[in-house]
Amino acid sequence: MLTQEGSQQLARTALALQNGYTSHPEFSNKNKIVPNREEVISILMEIRGVLLPGYFPSSVDEKNPVTLLEVLGAIQWRLARLIHDSIEHACPQTCKMNPNCICEIFRLSLDKSTQLVERLPDIREILLKDIQAAYDGDPAASNLDEIILAYPSLFAVMVYRIANILHKLDVGLIPRIMTEYAHSRTGIDIHPSASIGHSFFIDHGTGVVIGATCEIGNHVKIYQGVTLGALSFEKDEAGALVRGTKRHPTIEDHVTIYAGATVLGGSTVIGAGSVIGGNVWLTESVPQRSKVISRPQIELRK
Repeated sequence: MLTQEGSQQLARTALALQNGYTSHPEFSNKNKIVPNREEVISILMEIRGVLLPGYFPSSVDEKNPVTLLEVLGAIQWRLARLIHDSIEHACPQTCKMNPNCICEIFRLSLDKSTQLVERLPDIREILLKDIQAAYDGDPAASNLDEIILAYPSLFAVMVYRIANILHKLDVGLIPRIMTEYAHSRTGIDIHPSASIGHSFFIDHGTGVVIGATCEIGNHVKIYQGVTLGALSFEKDEAGALVRGTKRHPTIEDHVTIYAGATVLGGSTVIGAGSVIGGNVWLTESVPQRSKVISRPQIELRK
């Protein structure tokens, strides 16, 4: 039981917090409509079950197309409601400009969720190529089931491929919630706006960072601790970061990047068929079929 002094201190703390809410309304969620993070994750898991039925909990019965139709319909409507909330959060001025915006926003939300559902067969096809690339690229893998059930990189790449479609549909916060959830689970940070081709494999994976404007071709393999990042952040006259520019590298087809390598800069291009060795720091382009290695000084003491 609190003492009188403790109760008074608690009241002062509550008042300080209340004042903070008032003085910084931009950080208060009370009057905002934002997508529910847990619902985003729940829908993501349901989509995973649709893409890879039989491997993960799902309502899908592979032999009964009726259940698949029902599941897709449920995903479509649940996602539409989330997109509605995300669009309202991203575009609050719409309400002031259009008295019928609630109906318009939901129509737009349903259209966007429909487009994602229609792309699920394409996502599955490219995901199967990613799975095959992982098996072909890792002699430690016993079979494809092991890739699907045990490799964290496949989960991160699958989430990215779903989020990337939503990003292209300009769906506010939802793509970032998805990829950051995958980041928290796997240690692999892929921005949803990055461009990644088919047959992509991240071996081991922990500590991998793939930036927002990164472009990656087909049949690319990277190892743990690789950073495909920005060399610097340009600022405008007011000192604010300039957004929307190409800040991250381009990795062409059939490139392998080994553990701990750092490749930076929007104008940096790694030519097709190149191999970038472990712990390399690279800020300039290399031609096709290059081999870039780092030779640190090693001192052996006895």
